[in-house]
Amino acid sequence: MKVLLINGSPKEHGCTDTALREVKKILDIHKIETEMLYLGKKPVAGCIDCSACRKTGKCVFDDSVNDILARLDCFDAIVVGSPVYYSGPSGQITAFLDRLFYASKGRMAGKLGAAVVSCRRGGATAAFDRLNKYFSISNMPIVTSQYWNQVHGFTPEDVMRDEEGLQTMRTLGENMAWLLACIEAGRKLGVPKPEYEPQVMTNFIR
Repeated sequence: MKVLLINGSPKEHGCTDTALREVKKILDIHKIETEMLYLGKKPVAGCIDCSACRKTGKCVFDDSVNDILARLDCFDAIVVGSPVYYSGPSGQITAFLDRLFYASKGRMAGKLGAAVVSCRRGGATAAFDRLNKYFSISNMPIVTSQYWNQVHGFTPEDVMRDEEGLQTMRTLGENMAWLLACIEAGRKLGVPKPEYEPQVMTNFIR
């Protein structure tokens, strides 16, 4: 079992990274393989709705989105982390996820998803909700914790003093490890994956 943890903050070792590593610490204890992906400081191209990925299986912008798409089947769960900017996730992470999820063509189904946000004071739940929508539209079970997955602080040192926030991250790691173990046990017992009807898409203009 392998979990991809994505740091959508421009600060490689900032508050978001601190929260993600608290989750990773618990996954490591359970001997679950992890990979940390830092998106960096450079702009991430947004989706231009060209639909080329529908034919090729990859994005026309050849960056880390295509790297993850090529290895997507290796991951059983995805944890997405972001700082809070104006009550929303960072531009880098939303641009990355827009393209990743659109180009994946249903391959996210069945993977576990979890969002983690860091903020100085407010806006965390709005950003958290925005990130969870990627999972809830993709047939992905969302992993929860004892509270909304957020940490508070202006610096990593502040976050390390947020005892409840860090405990929330550890509980998230425990719940993810448990659900991954349940899924693996189901595979060994031959429990089949869900069978979906062909998707129906309707417009609301008559």
